[in-house]
Amino acid sequence: MDNSLRSKVIVMSPNIQQVIEKTKKLSAQDRALVAHCLISSLEINQDNNVDQAWAELAEKRFKELTTSRVKAVSWEDIKNTVKG
Repeated sequence: MDNSLRSKVIVMSPNIQQVIEKTKKLSAQDRALVAHCLISSLEINQDNNVDQAWAELAEKRFKELTTSRVKAVSWEDIKNTVKG
């Protein structure tokens, strides 16, 4: 373990410990949803242009695919390429 991590002690309140123990009993899908909600709640400053930028990028990529400017590649092909 990294020495910088050893010197940090995390103290949880009983309420947090109870929530964590209850969360562990949830299904993987429900735990993922809880994690998503918690992480989303930390995002204080939302850039209003982000949604617009993603929409523009998605539209651009869609046009590239439908006009055959780029060729679609299957996930299986990508995994095989990465694995070598």
